[in-house]
Amino acid sequence: MNSGDDQTLARRASAEVAAVPSSRARRAPTPAAQPRWSRRRGVLAVFAGFAAVAFAAAWIGPTGLSTPEAKAEVAAPISLYASSLGDIQSHTVVAGADPAEPTELDRDGYTVYVTPKPTPTPTPVVVSASSSSSSSSGWRPPFVTPDPGTAQSIAYGMVKARGWGDDQFACLVALWNKESGWRVNAYNASSGAYGIPQSLPGSKMASAGADWETNPATQITWGLGYIGARYGTPCGAWDHSVRVGWY
Repeated sequence: MNSGDDQTLARRASAEVAAVPSSRARRAPTPAAQPRWSRRRGVLAVFAGFAAVAFAAAWIGPTGLSTPEAKAEVAAPISLYASSLGDIQSHTVVAGADPAEPTELDRDGYTVYVTPKPTPTPTPVVVSASSSSSSSSGWRPPFVTPDPGTAQSIAYGMVKARGWGDDQFACLVALWNKESGWRVNAYNASSGAYGIPQSLPGSKMASAGADWETNPATQITWGLGYIGARYGTPCGAWDHSVRVGWY
C-alpha cells in the first residue's frame, strides 16, 4: 500500500477518535445538575442511618435489655415441702440462747368500774288464808280433833277465832309438834328458844302476858300473832319450816 492510502487511513482514525469524546460529552450530565443529585443521596443516606439506629435502639431496649431482667424476676415454683421447711427453720431456737420472755402487761394505768348491784330487800312470805291450800310445797298433815282441856284444844279455839279452817289448825299442830312437842316449858339450850312456839328469846312472849313462862294460852296467843304477821297462816309457816328447817 502507498503512502497516500496510509494518510487517508490516518485521517479517518483521527476523525473517529475525535468523534468519541464529543459523544461522551453529550451523554454526561451537566455540571449544574450533578451537585443536586449528590446532596439528595446524602440526605437519604443520613436519614437511613438515623432510622437504622432508632430501630436498633427500640429493639434492644424493650427486648434485649429487659428480657434477662424479666427472666430474673420470674420466681421459681415453691413446693409445699419447701414452704413447711422455711416455717420450721424460722422458728428454730438456737442452742444455748435464752427464750424470749413474754411481755408483761402493765395494768396500772387502767381502772375498771363496775356498777354495784343493789342488795335486794327480803320480802316477808305472806300467804293468805284463801290460797293457803294451793301454795303447799309438800305434804300437809291431816286434821285431828284435839282433846278437850289440852293446849291444842286452846289453840283450836283461837285458830277458829282468826277465821282459819281445820287445815290451818292441822298445819299448826304439825309445826309445833316439830318445834316443842306442845310443851309449855320446852327449852332449846343451843339457841335459847322457849315455850310452845319456841320464841327466841322466850321473853318476847311477855308482850302477850306476864305469865308467858307457864301459861299455854299466853304462849299460843303470842305464837299465832307471830305466824300471822310473818307467814300469813300456819300452813305458810309449815311450808317454810319444811323447806329450810325453821320458821
